[in-house]
Amino acid sequence: MSDLSHIRNFSIVAHIDHGKSTLADRLISMCGGLTDREMSEQVLDNMDIERERGITIKAQTVRLHYKAKDGETYQINLMDTPGHVDFSYEVSRSLAACEGALLVVDSTQGVEAQTLANVYLAMENDLEIIPVLNKIDLPASEPDRIKEQIEDVIGIDATEAHMVSAKTGEGMIDVLEDIVTKLPAPEGDADAPLKALLVDSWYDPYLGVMILVRIKDGTMKKGMKIKMMSSGTTYLLDQVGVFTPKPEKVAELGPGEMGFFTASIKTVSDTNVGDTITTEKNPASEPLEGFHPSVPVVFCSLFPVDANDYGDLRDSLGKLKLNDASFHYEPENSLALGQGYRCGFLGLLHLEIIQERLEREFDLDLITTAPSVSYHINKLDGTEMDLHNPADMPDPVQIVTIEEPWIKATIMVPDDYLGPILTLCTDRRGQQIELTYHGTRAMAVYRLPLNEVVFDFYDRLKSVSRGYASFDYQMDGYTEGELVKVQILVNAEPVDALSFVTHKGQAENRGRAVCGRLKDLIPRQLFKIPIQAAIGGTVIARETISAMRKDVTAKCYGGDATRKKKLLEKQKKGKKKMRQFGKVEIPQSAFISALKIGDD
Repeated sequence: MSDLSHIRNFSIVAHIDHGKSTLADRLISMCGGLTDREMSEQVLDNMDIERERGITIKAQTVRLHYKAKDGETYQINLMDTPGHVDFSYEVSRSLAACEGALLVVDSTQGVEAQTLANVYLAMENDLEIIPVLNKIDLPASEPDRIKEQIEDVIGIDATEAHMVSAKTGEGMIDVLEDIVTKLPAPEGDADAPLKALLVDSWYDPYLGVMILVRIKDGTMKKGMKIKMMSSGTTYLLDQVGVFTPKPEKVAELGPGEMGFFTASIKTVSDTNVGDTITTEKNPASEPLEGFHPSVPVVFCSLFPVDANDYGDLRDSLGKLKLNDASFHYEPENSLALGQGYRCGFLGLLHLEIIQERLEREFDLDLITTAPSVSYHINKLDGTEMDLHNPADMPDPVQIVTIEEPWIKATIMVPDDYLGPILTLCTDRRGQQIELTYHGTRAMAVYRLPLNEVVFDFYDRLKSVSRGYASFDYQMDGYTEGELVKVQILVNAEPVDALSFVTHKGQAENRGRAVCGRLKDLIPRQLFKIPIQAAIGGTVIARETISAMRKDVTAKCYGGDATRKKKLLEKQKKGKKKMRQFGKVEIPQSAFISALKIGDD
């Protein structure tokens, strides 16, 4: 067990692509965590998706040993966190397990929206913050201007900010020295009853559930009988270990340390992130303050393409939920798509990543319905209901008011692109709160309805600003709005999976756009197919897919025109009958494509 005064726990926080994972790689190689042969780029991003997309999705932890200039050896526990807004829950959990944070800012780009959000999270957790300016080896680097920007926008002293290049290693030794001299040591009592915070968990096919913990008080050893305080379940510890970043077994974990344990845990539901772990014999009297539960903001349904895969989907969601506490799901049935699950996410990227992980890690073929947000409905009989799925919307006659979620969005953009950004926000019913300038960059703060952001706001933002705008948001309560449910009918049959809730003023445009998309996506049949968008009994948009025609008059050479007419009439009758009984199969790709409506 290490001496508490020689332990440092810290997180790396930054905006996307400002060099968090590269900085973590550099620290690992400098402290000898891995040999040069074992090192790879983004060594902590161990998921295929993370490497392909170049983003961090899961926070990872590493124990390193650093011999400081004062001759002492320190144990450094590092947590590399995601930068994307959809994974801010991972960041908040990591910060709760640390005493300090390295704030990494790209010295070519400066402070971005997510930099702000993550710094405020660190400040809420009372962490000591060390600013680090990265990428000073690039010709476009402007460290002096960025230091001023950090002081103006964030309001923390940046005069002693470290100027480093995580890629070349320049200036990194000073960062390590600051970690051991400036960051506070953790507090804890080794003789007190065990108190450990459950930070993360994941499923290993050989060992069962693996759990990442931060020990606050007491010690954790192999062979101990532990108890989960929220569920009351008890387990015998099989092994205790740390990541260096390779998993290594250790004899025990003491106060202030981070590590993992396995205890042959079979049931996924017994491990709740934020739970307190103690011993069965000498339990702690009070649990630790856990994490605020995450609130999903985007909902969609997942259905297996093959109904026989429903059981596999259920097991896969359980294992994924274990590894991602911000993901929620519950079973649901659909007439068109069979049995599936209604899932809640923190954003569209989160939805995309979960879907991709299910398809890759668990080999599932899935149909995903349109993303929607959660609405509050006040009914005539005085009751309230939360609407997650547009298909469940009650009859408009029973509804008094519908409230929709709004967000407070912070957008940072070079002022050359400010005009199109403001137009985009206004088109999406945005209300401007403030607009400030920091050098040549503008910071716009807007209130926006979440359902306008869910579809393609982020893509539009990036395209109108040529990729220079950064965007971050937080929930800002519910506000009453004029909202209607638009139902899509294909061949007079309602398609539940395509119905959506939207603002009355935009219902017609959205309905027309979906019908237009479906016209191009649904294959032609032997009969005409009408595609309609309707609010209640009123059709607001329509497209028609023309029928494939066989030339029935090809065999007539000359002769009386009535013969041709007779054949065409016979064909017409047949098509009418077909349309009455014909079923239109909508291809799976059409579902997703129809709902990604840009302004094109």
